[in-house]
Amino acid sequence: MLDIKYIRENVDLVKKGTSAKNRDPQLVDQLLKIDEEKRQLNVTVQELRAKRNVVAKTKNIEEGKKIKDELKSLEPKLADTETEFYNLITQIPNIPSEEAPVGKDDSSNKVVRTWGEPKKFNFEPKTHIELGESLGIIDTETSAKISGARYNYLMGDAVLLQFALINFAIGTLTNKEIVGKIAKSVDNPSDSPFIPVIPPVMAKAEIMQKMDRFDPIDDRYYFKEDDILLVDSAEHTLGPIYMDKTIPVSRLPIRLLGYSTAFRREAGTYGKDASGILRRHQFDKLEMESFTTAENGLVEQNLMTAIQEYLMQQLGIPYQVVMISTGDMGKPDFRQVDLESWMPGEGKYRETQTSDYMTDYQSRRLNTKVSLKGGATEYVHMNDATAFAIGRTLIAILENYQEADGTITIPEVLRRYVGKDKIEKTPIL
Repeated sequence: MLDIKYIRENVDLVKKGTSAKNRDPQLVDQLLKIDEEKRQLNVTVQELRAKRNVVAKTKNIEEGKKIKDELKSLEPKLADTETEFYNLITQIPNIPSEEAPVGKDDSSNKVVRTWGEPKKFNFEPKTHIELGESLGIIDTETSAKISGARYNYLMGDAVLLQFALINFAIGTLTNKEIVGKIAKSVDNPSDSPFIPVIPPVMAKAEIMQKMDRFDPIDDRYYFKEDDILLVDSAEHTLGPIYMDKTIPVSRLPIRLLGYSTAFRREAGTYGKDASGILRRHQFDKLEMESFTTAENGLVEQNLMTAIQEYLMQQLGIPYQVVMISTGDMGKPDFRQVDLESWMPGEGKYRETQTSDYMTDYQSRRLNTKVSLKGGATEYVHMNDATAFAIGRTLIAILENYQEADGTITIPEVLRRYVGKDKIEKTPIL
């Protein structure tokens, strides 16, 4: 959430940013009104409590009872006002970066650069699901019978390819020299490598709310009886890892690389990307999470985007980098940048990675701070970004590396992990 002091001092800017994110700017007026009520009530209650302490020493029973009755009336009002204040301030979105294109939806997203040329095939390229089924490495029919729509089996060489991507990403992001070179290319001052983490795939509702990832609840798998949710990104349990802690500035940046299975209902997407493995209820991801000082928050996001580009360049997958518009980015985001990879089977670019810079929007709720030199403290700035969304990266590889005979040439950088150069038909069922 935003700092209330910042909101008070930048009312017009906050309203503008709220509107740009397709939310009602009148929320800001409602918040400021309840903020004033809360402050006045708090002053009155504090004065009465102080007066009560003084009266208690004089043993003036009648005056003490009068004060007690007043507090009994005002304290619940203050508690209700504080609750209303919190409910309102958590509805105010993060202010978007000036770089973010202003627009209502993804039609306003802006391509800022491209890499690689889409391959020209001398045959009609197939989709990943056509390739996967003919090679016997993707099965959605059996999974539909067992689990329902939007699930799949990966088999044989697809599994080897998945773990090759995992090993490649971990080997890259834990390598201080490689991270340092990428950081230098975007003027990021730190060569600190990423620490690999396998986090929990469930988070308490209160934690998801602090991360501002509880909503849209219709898209989450929420277990009401346990008040817990399945995550749809490792970020959801990586971000709170330093909750209620103060980190010495000498330890920053802290960079984590989380691998987990993720879950999403895909509510409201009936009929959209229903075939294949692009939009699933269950999928695997490698997610970057970073904690920095405010001054290095933006260059940290630039590093994460540069890492995404490095990974896809090593795979030889053409892509475009897209600045996400105010109406398409997430509520906690200050700046969102996506990487869209070329998918020959569809003849267009599709999102494979995203990076979200939150500033201190999440850390303020999580109470995660950094102690600066001199003793001052401030809230850390947080970034999260996809290293690999495994399913979507598999799609990009299968479609970009397909041959006329239906086999798949394995990208050179992955061959040592897979143990072969080509995927051929190996039916299992």
